[in-house]
Amino acid sequence: MPVNLDRTDKALLNALQGNARLTVAELADRVALTTSPCWRRVRSLEESGVISGYQAILSPKALGYGVTAFVSIMMDSHTREIARAFEQRLLEIPEIVACHNVSGRYDFLLEVVARDLESFGEFAREVLQTLPCVKEIYSSFSYKSVRRLRVIPLPG
Repeated sequence: MPVNLDRTDKALLNALQGNARLTVAELADRVALTTSPCWRRVRSLEESGVISGYQAILSPKALGYGVTAFVSIMMDSHTREIARAFEQRLLEIPEIVACHNVSGRYDFLLEVVARDLESFGEFAREVLQTLPCVKEIYSSFSYKSVRRLRVIPLPG
C-alpha cells in the first residue's frame, strides 16, 4: 500500500533523488524546515521503506565497460525451486547490474556490462549459457544511455 506523502515529503524526496549527499542542514534549507524536523521526516521516510537506501552512481565507461547489453532469457522450466535457484545465481554475477522477471516471451531481462563485444561474447558463452534451465538467450546492445539516472516520479 502506498505511503501518503505531503508536499514537504515530496520536496525532500526530490531533493534527495537529485543529490543524496546533501547534509541535513542543506536539505532543511531546500524544503524550508529546521534541521531536527527535517531529520525526523527523512528518518520516517527511511523507516517506512519509501527511501530504501543510498548509492553512488558510477560511470561504466570510466571503469572500462564500453558495452551495455540487455539480455532476455527464456527458461525451459518454471518451477518455483528452479526460479529461486536461477535468481540466486544471478545475484552472484557482478556483470549483471539489473535484473527483472518479466512477462511475455522471455522470463528475465538482464542489464549486463562488459569491457567490449568480445568479452561480452565470452561472458554469454561461459556464464549466461551455463546458468540452470536456460532455454534461449537474446541480446540487444545499447548505443548510448539517453536517461542514465533513475528518478522515480512522485504521485500526486
